[in-house]
Amino acid sequence: MTDLLVVVGARPNFMKAAPIVLAAERSGLSVALVHTGQHYDAGLSRVFFQDLGLPEPGVQLGVGSGSHAKQTARIMVAFEPELLRIDPAAVVVVGDVNSTLACALVAAKEHYPVAHVEAGLRSFDERMPEEVNRRLCDHLARYLYTTSGDANENLRREGIPDDRVAFVGNTMIDTLVRCVDVARERRIPDRLAVGGRPYAVATLHRAENVDDPVVLSRLTAALAGVSRLLPVVLPLHPRTRRRLEGHGLRELANGVTITTPLGYLDFLGLVADAKLVLTDSGGLQEETTALGVPCLTLRESTERPVTVTVGSNTVVGTDPVRIVSAAAAILEGREPQGSVPQLWDGHAAERIIEHLHASLPVEVELARTGS
Repeated sequence: MTDLLVVVGARPNFMKAAPIVLAAERSGLSVALVHTGQHYDAGLSRVFFQDLGLPEPGVQLGVGSGSHAKQTARIMVAFEPELLRIDPAAVVVVGDVNSTLACALVAAKEHYPVAHVEAGLRSFDERMPEEVNRRLCDHLARYLYTTSGDANENLRREGIPDDRVAFVGNTMIDTLVRCVDVARERRIPDRLAVGGRPYAVATLHRAENVDDPVVLSRLTAALAGVSRLLPVVLPLHPRTRRRLEGHGLRELANGVTITTPLGYLDFLGLVADAKLVLTDSGGLQEETTALGVPCLTLRESTERPVTVTVGSNTVVGTDPVRIVSAAAAILEGREPQGSVPQLWDGHAAERIIEHLHASLPVEVELARTGS
């Protein structure tokens, strides 16, 4: 029997799962890595495995894109036979993408214990598909590993017993701590001609921001406004590039440098030395917090309120005037300095594996006895 089956599917999963795989292997646990193929673009997938030192996945499901229903269904159908063939003691899923929920649901129905890494996060915005995914996944999981105290409180309010929940820290920060020095050595700001001076980094990819032409126009106007304060680097997600081209909004101000998607190390090196970051990414809110880089979240809510509480992140919505004003306040030093949340110390994966290592013998015995 394989000890752990670890599922990845989309870019944010890779940085969260990598330290778990590496820590498990160091501890002597056997690991099967399954890639659903939810992100199949080489710029969003293969390069990250190389940068993170992850082994090539033993299983590639290759589900590709589609509507939420179609993609989730394809993952479930493709994952089920591989799960039964591998027959792990536990299934580890990370984050809140469709792959996370689909594989957790299949595993739970086949009576395999599910460990959900990054459990308990809530935006309380039911329009977000990720909010649906994380709520359902948490109630399917036997082991829930949280990144912050507010996540524990969310789970408690939803009736999940405390003995299923462990506050371990943030595995994405484990990866950042391990890689940040190497990332800086790549000198990506110099290669993009923004090195040696203050610059901002921006990312846009969420459907509610890029699929609505009115909202997307507001955000591009905001980036153009910020670019008049300092240069802005915008690595374009494929979804965003298609929407910009489709809505005729491709032309941004001269101060915005548009690039193709960057690998993990190049992007980390770019963010690490930025003056500020503007993003709708949840993971980037966490990474900037760990790096001490001010972040403006281009959404109306965040499922990572600890980043706001510690002072590194401000939720500014999509109003261009508000966004530019908030950026100006940061540049003028009128925003407080942030701090790093508890247990974001680079050792979260070790705590997860220690907990699982103690639990797996029980799981194996239950499987053998059919209990």
